[in-house]
Amino acid sequence: MKKAVLASAILASLVAGTANAATVYEDDSKSLSIGGRAEARFNISDANKGDDGTGNAFKDKSRARINLKGKAKITDDVTAFGKYEAEISDSSDTTVKSRYVYAGFDTQAGAFSYGKQDSAQVMLTDYTDILATFGGDGVDLVDGNKDKRENNFLYAGEFNNFTVAANYIAENNDAEKDSDSYGIAAQYAFPFGLSLGAGYVNGQDGTDVDANQYNLAASYEFNNFYAGATYASGEKGNTDLTGYELATAFKMDKFIAQAAYNFKQSEEAGVKTDDVDYFVLEGIYKFNKNLRTYAGYLFNQIDGEDDELQVGIRYDF
Repeated sequence: MKKAVLASAILASLVAGTANAATVYEDDSKSLSIGGRAEARFNISDANKGDDGTGNAFKDKSRARINLKGKAKITDDVTAFGKYEAEISDSSDTTVKSRYVYAGFDTQAGAFSYGKQDSAQVMLTDYTDILATFGGDGVDLVDGNKDKRENNFLYAGEFNNFTVAANYIAENNDAEKDSDSYGIAAQYAFPFGLSLGAGYVNGQDGTDVDANQYNLAASYEFNNFYAGATYASGEKGNTDLTGYELATAFKMDKFIAQAAYNFKQSEEAGVKTDDVDYFVLEGIYKFNKNLRTYAGYLFNQIDGEDDELQVGIRYDF
């Protein structure tokens, strides 16, 4: 029900295939799997009409993804791995965007990799980023906290119920995307369904703009019920930032009811601004492991911002 299995979220993402991925080649020393999704979806909101308000409230947001994952045994204790995932996110645009491109090796001491991949903090933000429609907008206060970061060196290790990850994002040779940061995160999964995590990020967001953030996260899972919370606080230049997310889910056979609340606030020179403030109700129906349909409604709490309805059908292969 959760987006990641908390005790091994990063390692599973790095080394294993997706749930529906098909193994196209495998022998005693190496394997290759292919997976992806076709997701037809649409969004209805007055926000889609444009600044003059004369456009259409209906907007197609269909997308497709395909990924390749490979593993190869180097020695009894070392395994090489790599992943590539691409997305076409607009049916009217044939541009292929690379979501993930990384490679590395897995050892008894943990997994080491480099490329375009998630920061160490994603195993914490995944506690609440569980929805199929919206969410994940409250606790990414600085760029070094986000997923799919380029020039990213990552270490992840799992030791019984304790998982630790650390990453360094090298400064890109582009003044407009100047970013240089490091982060560390850890989580512990108790045997009775409770998981706790914490993390810290320090670096730059843009040229000469110092940024830092710390995260606290908790989740609890019991039978068909799940609840998660993340809290973040940090600074970007002279701006103080605060955010938090709450999420819950309940599974009833093939149907999953989910809800989330996202909030983010910035403060500069004593003036506070709510940048994100909404809650979402969502329903998902899974016909089988391949096909699901979903609908979510976003209730925006910021004056002047519009509510949104998003509906989709997704096939995983």
